[in-house]
Amino acid sequence: MESVDKIRLNKYLSEVGYCSRREADRLIEEGRITVNGEVPEMGLKVSESDEIRVNGRLIQNTNEKPIYLAFNKPIGIECTTNQKVRGNIVDYINYHKRIFPVGRLDKDSEGLIIMTNDGDIVNKILRQKNNHEKEYLVTVNKPITDRFIQRMGAGVPILDTMTKTCRVEVVSKYVFRIFLTQGLNRQIRRMCEYFNYDVVALKRIRIINIALDVPVGQYREITKEEMKELNRLIEPSSKTQEASLDKQEISQQSLRKQRSAIDDKENNRRPREKKNFDREKNNSRNKGISLKNERLSKRREN
Repeated sequence: MESVDKIRLNKYLSEVGYCSRREADRLIEEGRITVNGEVPEMGLKVSESDEIRVNGRLIQNTNEKPIYLAFNKPIGIECTTNQKVRGNIVDYINYHKRIFPVGRLDKDSEGLIIMTNDGDIVNKILRQKNNHEKEYLVTVNKPITDRFIQRMGAGVPILDTMTKTCRVEVVSKYVFRIFLTQGLNRQIRRMCEYFNYDVVALKRIRIINIALDVPVGQYREITKEEMKELNRLIEPSSKTQEASLDKQEISQQSLRKQRSAIDDKENNRRPREKKNFDREKNNSRNKGISLKNERLSKRREN
């Protein structure tokens, strides 16, 4: 019978503060981890008694004090723990203990990213179903219109999906503020490109309750009060909250249909209603049925 003390290898590495679960999965796939001298399969469960090594280095649970830093990432720095990558975030900060980023921020973007040795908190913050909000300031290459703001917030088709509805506010002629609960690849840039806008500058200024308040390239420790509030906000969703999210998804589907109809008209395509009528008319002709033109009939009656 399997010991109840055993946990998945990726969770173990996150709990001992080596890396996030996502990073651990990548290391497992690359064959850079051994357990008791053998390369493990994904999903393997381990315990404290197992000998776990990453790149030959023995990993031990030292019960280190959790580290939480708010870092203002400069443009050009890669959010990766792979130190073979030039300009990686770990080498740039050069912190005296091993830490890793919570999520990512594009190389071409700057702003707030949380650095930690607590792998468990990474998954809670990044869990999309909890709708954790991130705030950005975005500068674009041409004047912002009310229509652009409205359409950005209503959902944009990118990467074979529709982005979630979000809040978007005008800051100045070329700058807007956007609040996201998603983290799609280069999401804001792709959303802007869909409407023929180019992002000139992108800066993340808040993650949930943690605000950016340090100069570019510097970091500070996140306070106990901030962590207390953060932990309260990232607690797993209740059934009530999940039901609420289901309603939001239904609303999102409705908005997607509206968005699609708008795009049809703007691209000079025939509206769906017209296509459906044509299909019905053709089917009726095949069956020898004549469709009544109600508007024409009313004119004749009058």
